[in-house]
Amino acid sequence: MTVIVRDLRPEVPTDAEGFVRVRRLALPFMVTTPESVVHHLTHAHPEARFRQLLAEADGEIIGTAQVGLAHDSPEPGRGFVNVYTHPEHTGRGAGTLLARAGAEYLSGLGATQLFTWVLDEPGNRAFAERHGYQASRSAHFLRLDLTNGTLPPLQDAPPGVELRTAADFADDPRPLFELDAETTADEPSDVGAEFTDYEAWLEATWKAPLLDLDLTTVAVVDGRPAAFTLAHTDGVTRYSSGMTGTARAHRGRGLAKLAKIHSLHRARARGYTDAYTGNDTGNDPMLAINKWLGYQICATEVRFARELV
Repeated sequence: MTVIVRDLRPEVPTDAEGFVRVRRLALPFMVTTPESVVHHLTHAHPEARFRQLLAEADGEIIGTAQVGLAHDSPEPGRGFVNVYTHPEHTGRGAGTLLARAGAEYLSGLGATQLFTWVLDEPGNRAFAERHGYQASRSAHFLRLDLTNGTLPPLQDAPPGVELRTAADFADDPRPLFELDAETTADEPSDVGAEFTDYEAWLEATWKAPLLDLDLTTVAVVDGRPAAFTLAHTDGVTRYSSGMTGTARAHRGRGLAKLAKIHSLHRARARGYTDAYTGNDTGNDPMLAINKWLGYQICATEVRFARELV
């Protein structure tokens, strides 16, 4: 049975549907939809040179890869190759073909260092090592069951703090862009990011199909966003935190926790049953918040790095 690797065709609905099917089976802790897959591909920053690859066998999509350059990193030459294979079709070479295709593509673009995420399981770690990667930092996936009644009660906003939603910023989302840029720059990571392109942020983040403006919650102080939690949903049962952070001048006041618990309560009232988030294993403040909220670690992934010479 021959396995081929090709690009996802955004105009073909079954390609995005197959991509999502594989990702949900291989990585069930990520919220994704066919619409979000197509949007990610068609609205990626041009400098990312982003591609979504499919491994196909006899007309069935059995593997996927997201490949591109970390265009918003302050250090040039960094790329990523994230490979996922259908659990029932491992051992057929699909992952190897995807990993090789991604590395060759990025090498041709001048990348000097590649990064990949794999679930922290022996087979996955061995796969990364066989392809020349070495383990770097790790991150947890966390899940919160919104149906079991363990979500802490709502808290009132302290004096001088107002809670709003992203929908309140629909006419001018730039203040949220500025807050997102500041908090993202401080996230623990071995591939830093600097958001400087507002128009690109509008396309990739603000207009993303998964973004729920009514559940995205913002703590406002003196008329300016001070903390926020970005809510992604699949429109059915699954909710995910796209980003949670606090401006440097307001940290230590519990504003991120406040925004997140209000968002989760509204998500539960809307009928969402499963909430997911992810944290770097060294991000103790956010891990403490999520533990207080009732999240439990459900998986760990490891980022591997490879030098290209």
